[in-house]
Amino acid sequence: MAKSDKIDAVSEIAEKFNSSTAAVVTEYRGLSMAQLSELRRSLGSNVSYRVAKNTLVKRAAEQSGVEGLDDLFVGPTAIAFVEGEPVDAAKAIKEFAKGNQNLVVKGGYMDGRPLSVSEVESIADLDSREVTLGKLAGAMKAKMNQAAALFQAPASQVARMAAALQEKKGE
Repeated sequence: MAKSDKIDAVSEIAEKFNSSTAAVVTEYRGLSMAQLSELRRSLGSNVSYRVAKNTLVKRAAEQSGVEGLDDLFVGPTAIAFVEGEPVDAAKAIKEFAKGNQNLVVKGGYMDGRPLSVSEVESIADLDSREVTLGKLAGAMKAKMNQAAALFQAPASQVARMAAALQEKKGE
């Protein structure tokens, strides 16, 4: 690789670090090109999965201010740069790794700090944003129904009491 190509690659990777909401560092040793293509498709359009040389990634991370990942850049390294929802990407990687033992999650980076393998797996176990919002909307609707029933209760009690008084008067 020529020096200008390396400089371009470093600046491109640094830009990916800066523009992404999260990054998941993996080892892809033993995966075929077909499997890598399948992984890229499963990650969706908001995630770019890039195979890169460790020295270039280290320089790009340093250039973009990403710290604490140097230990992860050993062996064949590929990085999933997430520009959307980190939960969806982590789920896709975890699901792919279940069927392909050669894909190993080394760690990640999110919110200005490095993530361990267990933290990446914890993120993968979370509900997606849409599911969480749906649960929140359901909970809010249930509370509104409870409030409506609570506000109607005194009015119905007054009506029953008036009916009972009228009945008593009639006797």
